[in-house]
Amino acid sequence: MPYLLKSEPDKYSYDDLVRDGETVWDGIKNAQALNYLASMHKGEKLVIYHSNVGKEAVGTASVVSVDGSDKKNPLVRIKPGKRFKAGRSLQQMRDAGVFADSILFRQFRLSVVPLSDEQYDWLVHG
Repeated sequence: MPYLLKSEPDKYSYDDLVRDGETVWDGIKNAQALNYLASMHKGEKLVIYHSNVGKEAVGTASVVSVDGSDKKNPLVRIKPGKRFKAGRSLQQMRDAGVFADSILFRQFRLSVVPLSDEQYDWLVHG
């Protein structure tokens, strides 16, 4: 299952992920978001979304490894994929029919959001 990961770009941006080459995705406090992290599997597809500043999906990433043994602090390592040529804004996502039922707009403060394959394809391929 693909996921959308929200990051505040002034704290950790997609460019930071590219620079680092790999990172542990941490700092998550919400129990539901932590459950999503703990349930991830190696190789799953991710979309990185810049929240607060920019408010757009900016690129892809993938899960390198998961240690979900501690549900309160799952260790999920990710690596960057490709930066989008043009970001996909929050408004574009809100207007796209493929996101009509998305938890993204029902629980907006959730920092880890499951995506359908159709939503992932829409974000990546427009």
